[in-house]
Amino acid sequence: MNFSLGFNRPIRSLALPSSENRKIIGINASKLQISSHFHDFSQRKFLKNACSSTFLRIQLRRHRNEVEKLLFMCPPFGVSSNGAQFGPIPDQRGTQSPSFAEFITSERIKVVAMLALALALCNADRVVMSVAIVPLSLAHGWSTSFSGIVQSSFLWGYLISPIAGGALVDYYGGKVVMAWGVALWSLSTFLTPWAAETSLWALLFARAMLGVAEGVALPCMNNMIARWFPQTERARAVAIAMAGFQLGNAIGLTLSPILMSQAGIFGPFVIFGLCGFLWVLVWLSATSSTPDRSRQISKYELDYIMKERKKPLAGEKKHKATKMVPPFRRLLSKMPTWSLIVANAMHSWGFFVILSWMPIYFNSVHHVDLRQAAWFSAVPWSMMALMGFLAGMWSDLLIKNGTSITLTRKVMQSIGFIGPGISLIGLATAKSPFIASAWLSLAVGLKSFSHSGFLVNLQEIAPQYSGVLHGLSNTAGTLAAIVGTVGAGFFVELVGSFQGFLLLTSLLYFLAALFYNIFSTGERVHFDETAP
Repeated sequence: MNFSLGFNRPIRSLALPSSENRKIIGINASKLQISSHFHDFSQRKFLKNACSSTFLRIQLRRHRNEVEKLLFMCPPFGVSSNGAQFGPIPDQRGTQSPSFAEFITSERIKVVAMLALALALCNADRVVMSVAIVPLSLAHGWSTSFSGIVQSSFLWGYLISPIAGGALVDYYGGKVVMAWGVALWSLSTFLTPWAAETSLWALLFARAMLGVAEGVALPCMNNMIARWFPQTERARAVAIAMAGFQLGNAIGLTLSPILMSQAGIFGPFVIFGLCGFLWVLVWLSATSSTPDRSRQISKYELDYIMKERKKPLAGEKKHKATKMVPPFRRLLSKMPTWSLIVANAMHSWGFFVILSWMPIYFNSVHHVDLRQAAWFSAVPWSMMALMGFLAGMWSDLLIKNGTSITLTRKVMQSIGFIGPGISLIGLATAKSPFIASAWLSLAVGLKSFSHSGFLVNLQEIAPQYSGVLHGLSNTAGTLAAIVGTVGAGFFVELVGSFQGFLLLTSLLYFLAALFYNIFSTGERVHFDETAP
């Protein structure tokens, strides 16, 4: 057998033929024939240098048995006769993590980057109405409470699809369902101008259909990340995807007023809709539903992903597919499920209240014009994208260094709820738009820690039901968002102040943090067992 190594790549693993004697035999380095200019080095230092020298390449061909012994005298690494590579020393968990360069150039990063773009479009399409509602309300004479109803029409559709969409995602996979979702919500966005010119009911229907289609976005994201990323990288992956989600808010809020001034009130709807159709074409041609079906993935990356996953995910092969009708009764019988439901409900309440009402808040409370109001509302979402990525990296680092998954998720979620709760108190007392924007940025930035809390936790307690779990919690979140979005309008009309509603939201954040810390877990929950 011709046994050779390429020295321009790191060695990752040991893969000797089964017929070979794998027993490690210590050898005396003095038995090796070396030239005289090495005599001042210690045996250990010589072996370190020899591992990366031309000398060892010659020895590999001449004395295979001696070389095998020599390799195990070198600093800790393994050998493979097939695509061998040098790499980092295993961490405390006994696994080898890829370098940063390998991570950002991997196939799985391409997948999560496409997910981030989809989520950016998702939020850009929904946030356009938060800006357009101001001129539409003036044109049609809508009251503040009725404006809240129009904005909540998106949530009517969003309430319908998450559970059914989550079940479809678990059964068919995230790639196909995501493609259909983006295509449908882009069509709804593109047709919104026509609907608005036709009738109020047509506009409400178009926004509701947008909600139906976007209801599958986050379950698809969770499904794809669970299939493509090992556990020690999932918080980072979710952070990258959700960074796109938050940047979509910033893009929609900042570009919409500009596009409206140049192309009319409906310009953003047409442009964002066309971008969605383009995304679908790229997604279908450039990605695959699972790593083992990808044509572009390297053998090393595929081996790394499959090795790091403790067990194959249900649903990856047709004969092991998740049941089309999930065990809803079993899912709802466990308190960790309810901790996720409560967390998602509170997260959505705060998210949609801020997303829907902040432009109007800055316009009515601090008396800034529409373009400035959109800008003050957009800055916090950029902060959320940055903070979310940092939170994801910190979360993965904690787990890699031995912190339990349960404790890590509780720490992340506590920051994600208690931080915004305190910040909203500051926002309610702000006297200028700049101070208000600073408090809002802090609230939204700290809120992003939730992405490394309950949002990753969905994949951990039941990977085979991550889609439907996300659907259940998303439905609760949508109900909370409807109550918060519509309730804010009526609250302001009755009380005459946004500040009181912000203080109420702050209190709810504190209570949700307490509930999650009591009942959540990072361990696998066996929902298929019949015992209670």
